[in-house]
Amino acid sequence: MVRPATLVLAPLPPAIHPLLEQQFHCLDATSPASLASALSSPQPIRALVGHGSTQVTPALLDQLPHLEIITLCGVGYDGIDLPACRARGIRLTNTPDVLTDDVADIATALVLMTSRRLVEANRFLHQNAWPNGPFPLASALRGNTAGILGLGRIGKAIATRLTALGMTIAYHSRNPQPVPHTYHPTLLELATESDFLILACPGGPATHHLVDAQILAALGPTGTLINIARGSVVDEPALIHALETNLIHNVGLDVFENEPHLPPALIDHPRAVLLPHVGSATTETRTAMGQLCLDNLNAHFAGQPLLTPV
Repeated sequence: MVRPATLVLAPLPPAIHPLLEQQFHCLDATSPASLASALSSPQPIRALVGHGSTQVTPALLDQLPHLEIITLCGVGYDGIDLPACRARGIRLTNTPDVLTDDVADIATALVLMTSRRLVEANRFLHQNAWPNGPFPLASALRGNTAGILGLGRIGKAIATRLTALGMTIAYHSRNPQPVPHTYHPTLLELATESDFLILACPGGPATHHLVDAQILAALGPTGTLINIARGSVVDEPALIHALETNLIHNVGLDVFENEPHLPPALIDHPRAVLLPHVGSATTETRTAMGQLCLDNLNAHFAGQPLLTPV
C-alpha cells in the first residue's frame, strides 16, 4: 500500500514524528529550501501537517492540487485561508482541549511573575544585591480584578486558577455566558475595570490589533497586560509606547507579532516579562497534540469522521 504523501511544514514532537513516518510518506518542508524540494515530489501530496502559526495561502494551495486535509498541531488556525480551503474541499483539523491546562498555567504564571516581580527578584539575587538590602516590595493578587478577553476553554481555565488566588473575574466575549463572572459588553469597559487584562481570544483579522492605544490607556498606569493568545491581537508599537511612557504598569507576554523576532525596546524593558511562546511546551501536551494530529489523519484516510474538525 502506498503511503499518502504528507507535507510537514512544522517540526513535530519527537515521539510522534516516527509514528507519522511509519504511516505516511513525509516530505520535510520546514524551511524555504525544503519546501521547494517537497513541492517538486512526483507523488501527489494529499495531506499537510503544520502548527498554530503555519501559513497556508491560496498561492500554496494552488501548488497542491491533490491536497485533501490540513491538520494542525495547535488550536489557532488564523494562518490558514479557510475560505480557500473550503472552496477546494480541503478539510481542516486542530488540537483543542489537550493544551488548555498548560496554556492556562502559563497565563497564571505570567500574572504571578508580573505582580510579584519574580524575574526582577531572580535577577536581584543573581547580581548579589541582597547583601546591600532587601528586594523592594511587590503587589499581592488577592482583591484584584482579572479581565479576560475570550472566555473559551482556555479563558475558563484561567478564571478557575485566578479565582483560587483570590482574584475577581470579569470578561468580554461575543456573548454573555452562564458563568459567575461579570460580563462587560465592550473591551474598552473591561480594560477600564481590570487590574490585569488577560488575552485568551483567537487570532485573525477580527482581532487584529484589538488591543490598541485606547485600550491600553483604559487599562491605566497601574494595569498589567497578559497575552497568551496571539501576538497579532496587540498593537506592539502602541504597547511599547505605553510601557515607555508609564501609561500601563507592566506586561507579561508569551506571544508576539513577528515571532521569533522581537523589538529591542520590548526585550530591554525592565517591566516586560517575556516568554518564547511556551504555552503548550510540555512533553506531555506536545505528545498529545501530535497524537491527535496523527489520529485525525488516520481517520481521514480510513474514511472515518474526523476527531476535531474545524
